Amino acid sequence: MNHDTLIIGGGQAGLALGYHLRRAGLRFAVLDAHRRVGDAWRHRWDSLTLFTPRRYDGLPGLPFPGDPDGHPGKDEVADYLEAYAERFALPVRLGCHVTAVRPEGGRFLVETSAGAYTATYTATYTAAQVVVAAGAFHTPRTPAFASGLDPHVTQLHSSRYRRPEQLPMGEILVVGAGNTGVQIAEELAGTGRRVRLSVSSMGRALPQRVLGRDLFWWFSHLGFMGLRGDSRIGRRVRSSELIIGTDVKRLLRRVERVNRAVDAEGRDVVLADGRRVRPDGVVWATGFRPHYPWLHVPVLDEQGAPVQREGVTAWPGLYFLGLPWQRARGSSVLGWVGRDARALADRLITTSDPGKTLISP
Repeated sequence: MNHDTLIIGGGQAGLALGYHLRRAGLRFAVLDAHRRVGDAWRHRWDSLTLFTPRRYDGLPGLPFPGDPDGHPGKDEVADYLEAYAERFALPVRLGCHVTAVRPEGGRFLVETSAGAYTATYTATYTAAQVVVAAGAFHTPRTPAFASGLDPHVTQLHSSRYRRPEQLPMGEILVVGAGNTGVQIAEELAGTGRRVRLSVSSMGRALPQRVLGRDLFWWFSHLGFMGLRGDSRIGRRVRSSELIIGTDVKRLLRRVERVNRAVDAEGRDVVLADGRRVRPDGVVWATGFRPHYPWLHVPVLDEQGAPVQREGVTAWPGLYFLGLPWQRARGSSVLGWVGRDARALADRLITTSDPGKTLISP
């Protein structure tokens, strides 16, 4: 149970880092709460398809299989991640729920429990270094006033949305117009439901293909995915939502755009302009908030978000990986997280063995 490094989270970020640590010969383990590698993707909505073509979806050492110009679905991504862990024999401990991470004697004590899929037991690990690669989508953010809706109005957060059949026929209000909100609204509108899209403003829409090339071909060749968050252009991009691949003008001919939702009373949702709508169902595409109740190390801000720079915290040996804009625009994107993983692996390897470095890709 003693390791050089423990990685918390077995998604794309944790696996990419594990690839480099395995090749460097470090003693490490990847702790993941799911039943199977890739389950975080399997549990997303059925029709989810990546924006990025397969040629840009691979992790270090293994190209994503299939048509390089096609766009994989979420189950295909999940199966790829599972195959990746098997291919490189990564030590992933599944069904392993981290319950506490705390410093002790110059190392970290990591307490875990299992019980969702097996008999309940606890295990304790120690490590010189801990990398939190648990992603940024932890606790669904739903406005407090949602509790004011009548129980007869079906409501669910986008993280629980799988398919249109979860919602009644009739009028559906989708709150939030990021990529998730517009995609769910478009899918629901195609089922005969009346759909309203509640937003304060719409992000900038970009087509999937530009001048005969996939958008991410342009992003890759123009260095967009490598934009630093603290650069002048990076700050502008961070402040605006990009809606990719959805024809927003076409969508708004099929759904009604309404003002921002600000309250709920009985069966009514109250909008910022004072108008009331009476939906049969509501989808809250309102994002997530960070949530690390098990992290007993003072590295979180007042909102519970990590205080870090390029994944490095002020507490020696504690790191993050896979956060949006951690190093660049692509830090949390499947095909680009490997770059951050390599940079962090270099740091972990040289810290564990000052005479060693990661040289080959």
